[in-house]
Amino acid sequence: MACAQAFLPVLLLISLASVAFSFQYGNPCDCQSSCSEYKGEAQVTCMRICKQICSEEPGIKPENPRRGEREERHNPYFFGKERYAHVAKTEGGNFRVLENFSRRSRLLKGIDKHRVAILETEPRTFAMPSHLDADELFYVMSGEGTISILYQENRETYEIRQGDIMMIPAGSIIYQVNKHQTERLRIAMLLCPVSMPGHFVEFMQAGGQNPETFWNSFSDEILEAAFNAPRERFERVFQRQSKGEIFRASDEQIKALSKLSKGKLGKPFNILNKRPSFSNNHGQLFQVTSDDYARLKEGDVDVSIVNITRGSMMAPKYNSRATKIAIVVQGCGDFEMACPHVSRESGEEEERGREWEREEESEREWRRERGREREHESERGERGSPRIETEGHTYSPVRSRVCHGDVFVIPAAHPVVAVASRDNNLQILCFGIKAEDNMQVFLAGKNNVLKQMEKEAKELAFNTPATEVDRLLNAQPESVFFAGPGESRHGHGQGHASE
Repeated sequence: MACAQAFLPVLLLISLASVAFSFQYGNPCDCQSSCSEYKGEAQVTCMRICKQICSEEPGIKPENPRRGEREERHNPYFFGKERYAHVAKTEGGNFRVLENFSRRSRLLKGIDKHRVAILETEPRTFAMPSHLDADELFYVMSGEGTISILYQENRETYEIRQGDIMMIPAGSIIYQVNKHQTERLRIAMLLCPVSMPGHFVEFMQAGGQNPETFWNSFSDEILEAAFNAPRERFERVFQRQSKGEIFRASDEQIKALSKLSKGKLGKPFNILNKRPSFSNNHGQLFQVTSDDYARLKEGDVDVSIVNITRGSMMAPKYNSRATKIAIVVQGCGDFEMACPHVSRESGEEEERGREWEREEESEREWRRERGREREHESERGERGSPRIETEGHTYSPVRSRVCHGDVFVIPAAHPVVAVASRDNNLQILCFGIKAEDNMQVFLAGKNNVLKQMEKEAKELAFNTPATEVDRLLNAQPESVFFAGPGESRHGHGQGHASE
């Protein structure tokens, strides 16, 4: 009997977990209904375990969380592919979401209202209509298809292909097809939830049990009155779907769904059709702001694509206001960033929390002590030399090896460098948050901003003759993109910038 009681929590957890996660993106709190099957202490244990399950983010089924865990503990700005969780997964494709930024680290609270998601659909498939309680900015990483949006009592249908970006307001009903014969349609999304900051829900319009439609939550009386039809007729329409959220469609159906229809939202903007902001033999930089695509202003965001030639690097730089969420679209490479927040000795978030608490208490004690010292100095008047206190500056290196699907967050004002591997080109998609009036400040190369300093300022700042400073600052003849570490610096074009 005692043995059975000891194993009861385990058995309950297995039972409840299977119930809670049987929904693609349903409510895991539904496991509470299963607790009625138990009595006494078993029911209490059941409710406690169910509460723990219910406290997790709904619909999120994490992939292997231990893969790359060691590296990530020491770098809160890096998110490997295992940090995504599937909201929906079928033979026709998948929809997955990156974990909440602030849950990963308190250093990322500045962007915790946003989420990153990836939608991938197989050739000749249909993605079911749904709406999100989040504004959506998407970028088509590869493939082609059509997207239909039901917005303000109208239907708008547009072609989408690699390089397209589009803003879609929260609550718009969206469905789409991959009309390519052989290529996957891959879409990256930046989501800004409007109900709960950092949390969103996908509401399925049609469906049945797979996917489950939200109409199942309403009573028979409400449904019959709303549709002016008996329940049986409603069930014949809303209870027949069992293929999941993404599944194959016939050629005739895809052809019919590919007929275009314009509306108020306007067609997508293709960033790759825009002249690059900068281009040379080492790379290309494409940027889209609200000046190019006005709807970006609504979310205070921008989009950029960085193509770095294999073996090359992007110049050290920082963004004045925007935090960049960098998603590796293809290839592999390395990020290096200077960070004043990450400890050299340990990047473990739990230890950092304890360190911060100790630091905050030490700072409070320091301020109390400093206040007493100032009172003493005031009493001394002009006697002796004043004591100067400084807190100093400590910057830790943050380094990550990144490949296709990985995410790296670059906070505002943090100097960063990206380097492509010697084996392949590196393409990076960047979503910029708080992008209005953002400036890119380059710290090396022909357009190095430090060159603008006066001779006297250089000598004062660097404590060396200005001629020596200039020799260093002028040694790199390239702008924005350079030959990478160990690569030849000779025989490459100067490149050009676009206005």
